[in-house]
Amino acid sequence: MELKVERIYTKPVDLNGYRILVDRLWPRGISKVNAHLDIWLKEVGPSTELRKWFGHDPAKYDEFKSRYLKELATNPAYQQLKKLVSQELTKHNVILLYGAKDERHNQAVILYHQLVTALNL
Repeated sequence: MELKVERIYTKPVDLNGYRILVDRLWPRGISKVNAHLDIWLKEVGPSTELRKWFGHDPAKYDEFKSRYLKELATNPAYQQLKKLVSQELTKHNVILLYGAKDERHNQAVILYHQLVTALNL
């Protein structure tokens, strides 16, 4: 099975897998029904302070990544995510969902790479 990262606004919606929203805030304009989520792990998202500081500015991405990884190191929700992804990948694809417009500079991309390394995917 495969670990994927996808913007929640992408159409058509990829329903072929276990869908995890990894944003701290609910994405605007998406209803809970239309999100087709299996779980929302908002606690794994960056802290409010870090999120506001970053402001989705690509120039700050490297520093954002460094700070976010430090947060993840002590975040119990990240441990929960690792366990969940490991379990679900034995049954089907796992899709990490995020709402940011920038598809390369966001926390879901960082989480994806961390999980690939941690789980030897």
